[in-house]
Amino acid sequence: MHQRYAVYFTPPTDHPLAAFGAGWLGWDIAKGEPAAHPRLDGLPLPVDQITATPRRYGLHGTLKAPFVLHPDFSAEDLLHAVREYGSQQGPVEIGLLKLDSIKQFIALRPADPDPAFVALVGDVVMALDRFRAPMDPQELQRRRGTNLSPRQDELLRLWGYPYVLDEFRFHVTLSGSLSDNQQAQTRAVLEKTLEPHLKRPFMLNALCLCGQLENGCFQIIERVPLRG
Repeated sequence: MHQRYAVYFTPPTDHPLAAFGAGWLGWDIAKGEPAAHPRLDGLPLPVDQITATPRRYGLHGTLKAPFVLHPDFSAEDLLHAVREYGSQQGPVEIGLLKLDSIKQFIALRPADPDPAFVALVGDVVMALDRFRAPMDPQELQRRRGTNLSPRQDELLRLWGYPYVLDEFRFHVTLSGSLSDNQQAQTRAVLEKTLEPHLKRPFMLNALCLCGQLENGCFQIIERVPLRG
């Protein structure tokens, strides 16, 4: 039994972005083990400091955010539901990914998200929500105290996460909080390093059901192909 579960996009293991992301973050989400950081010149801080916050999640884009499993269901029930969903849904294009800054952190996100992809993610959130245990009052109050808009607060109460449906903004986090100067220096290094890996549009052709291990890090339980 894992502490929490999530449904993520992750690049296929044979895609060069997957290998780079594992090393950059220091955690291989596919293998569930630490990965050696690359040696990159020009960074304002050591890689392990830049990536400390997102490390435990591995390289991913959130489709359904981490949740505690509802006591009425087992992990096998959840996996069966994800497999069933994958058997009925075909792949969709995410689009080209570009390096960007979101508030104080660096991420990859679509230059022009495909509406079919955005709609599919919203459907995944709702279709699997019965497996999410309700948040306890203390956790709900903590999350509500993070400068949410009224709409985000409503989504948090309804779906357990404020950035879903019309508030969804797909991204692949690459850093923790950085100053403006640190962001600029880090982005300059990443842009040069990642440029060869971002020339073609990315596809969502699988749902990665992930579980949180005892050390707090996430690992892919199963990559479920979209073959509907």
